[in-house]
Amino acid sequence: MKQREKTGVLLLNLGGPENLDDVEPFLYNLFSDRQIIRLGPSFLQKPIARMISWRRAPKSMESYRKIGGGSPIGRITEQQARALEQQLSANGNFVVRVCMRYWKPFATRALQEMIEAGVESIIALPLYPHYSVATTGSSFFDLRKTADKLTPSVTIKEIHSWPEEPSYINCLAKRIQEGLNQFDGEAAEIVYSAHSLPKKFIDEGDPYVDETIMTIKAIEQITKQKGHLCFQSRSGPVEWLEPSTPDMIKRLSENGCRNILAVPVSFVSDHVETLYEIDMLFKDMAHDMGIRLESTPGLNDDPDFIEALANLVLKSSNDPTV
Repeated sequence: MKQREKTGVLLLNLGGPENLDDVEPFLYNLFSDRQIIRLGPSFLQKPIARMISWRRAPKSMESYRKIGGGSPIGRITEQQARALEQQLSANGNFVVRVCMRYWKPFATRALQEMIEAGVESIIALPLYPHYSVATTGSSFFDLRKTADKLTPSVTIKEIHSWPEEPSYINCLAKRIQEGLNQFDGEAAEIVYSAHSLPKKFIDEGDPYVDETIMTIKAIEQITKQKGHLCFQSRSGPVEWLEPSTPDMIKRLSENGCRNILAVPVSFVSDHVETLYEIDMLFKDMAHDMGIRLESTPGLNDDPDFIEALANLVLKSSNDPTV
């Protein structure tokens, strides 16, 4: 790619409510997405989503209240974008913006900013290391549909997944090694907690679990420590991936475990799943079982993680086949 060309980079992420008033509309946007959940026939999707979001909002609001009244994911992703743009500045003319799926800024605004910046091509970089139709797939679908209307002449390259990106793996391995040091030499079990999915997605060929295992194996080659994969954040009357994180904690307790290091393996920034579920809910649960649970900090805008993102962008921009 010619260095003088202006390339846009869109960081794709889930998004999250910035304050408590945003919680119900955020949930509505989430449950309105037929890419991840089909609520009856298509004409009933939005009415049912409205009802579900109204019923779930109070409980979700309480979770967000406990972490400061809103999700930090928007602020953190903006920090990642600024840091990545700075990191890339020595390698070309890059413009980095945030594109959220279920909260602001949506694809329309993100693409409009790209048009105003005069970009000639766009690289879509999902902040999901492991591909799933429910995360990366839905974000790509929404981005393509919006781009067809707003920027049909601009080429968009898609980075589908990056479960073994070396700098990303090194970043996680470093956090695990530092985390284990908190236990002062006592034995500790490593628990890799990933966001759960309905099991039917995997049965239909979704590579999410396989790619998550790829990440864990790459980490274990560095740390020489084995861990346990489990899944959190499930809801609804469908069959979810097993074991759940609470079930894993209970299982380890029954086997005499007294220390757990929780690693949020599928999350690259802090939000309600890490700050509330892991650091509060699961930590208290483990405490009641006589277990000390600590967690590795979010990658957020750690320079090592930003380097990983830069590596992905540069590889994509220099590869005509991507």
